[in-house]
Amino acid sequence: MKNWVKFINDYKSYLKIERGLSENSIVNYAFDIQRLTDYLIDNEIDVSPIAITEETLQQFIYHVATQLSPRSRARLISGLKSFFNFLIFEDYRKDMPLELIEVPKTGRKLPDTLSTAEIDRLIKAINKDNDSQGQRNHAMLETLYSCGLRVSELVTLKLSDLFFEEGFIKITGKGNKQRFVPIGSFTQKFINDYINDTRIKLDIKKGHKDTLFLNRWGRGLTRAMVFTIIRQLAAVIGLEKKISPHTFRHSFATHLLENGADLRSIQLMLGHESITTTEIYMHLDRKFLNQILNTYHPRR
Repeated sequence: MKNWVKFINDYKSYLKIERGLSENSIVNYAFDIQRLTDYLIDNEIDVSPIAITEETLQQFIYHVATQLSPRSRARLISGLKSFFNFLIFEDYRKDMPLELIEVPKTGRKLPDTLSTAEIDRLIKAINKDNDSQGQRNHAMLETLYSCGLRVSELVTLKLSDLFFEEGFIKITGKGNKQRFVPIGSFTQKFINDYINDTRIKLDIKKGHKDTLFLNRWGRGLTRAMVFTIIRQLAAVIGLEKKISPHTFRHSFATHLLENGADLRSIQLMLGHESITTTEIYMHLDRKFLNQILNTYHPRR
């Protein structure tokens, strides 16, 4: 399988340099191909990425069909198509072996959203008196919700990215694309309290001096740690919804829209290249749509 290693490494370089994808995205793309190579090894199929046929790939897709949900299968096929498109682009092969493989229909999956009352309950559940990280967690959740950040954007946020006098923070998003997101004085207060009361007491390690949110050992937080903090708080208040840091981002977009913000403004704040991506976040119920109709239609 040496041929696969070379082509996969070339593909990862292409994703990083040509397409500007983040490390997390590159890992996900590479995992799709790794799943295929594992299947080839297990079934003693010795074939290069240049010579692999549609029939072999179809057998692989049938093999994983029982293990993956339709959405996961669709993502896997999309990832493999991206790899073979790269091989075609680089003139390694002339045809697309996945051309006739049908992608399962998944529809649009709308994630759970939190009400403002539920967000308030989660934040109130933070132990700010006895837990030395309580101020940090409070500031983090306020920032996640108030600015609509991805968890990766939250954990990489720097002190030098805070432009509080101007009312903005600088965010480095997917593909290292930067944007400025408004931040209100309410959220600024909690960040400043954390910086001046908790962060200042930490023994901050080399390479983390500019990182805003730190763990108790003076290093940057991991994405997994933020997930854990949120799920522990959900358990404390008995919240039955399955939530994650992304739930706060989705709630940010939904609440803005429900209160009259336009899609284009929300798109800019979320850092979406396409307005179509922003529309997926718009978890609207019929009651809200009735309100829109009754407020704005000339024959209301």
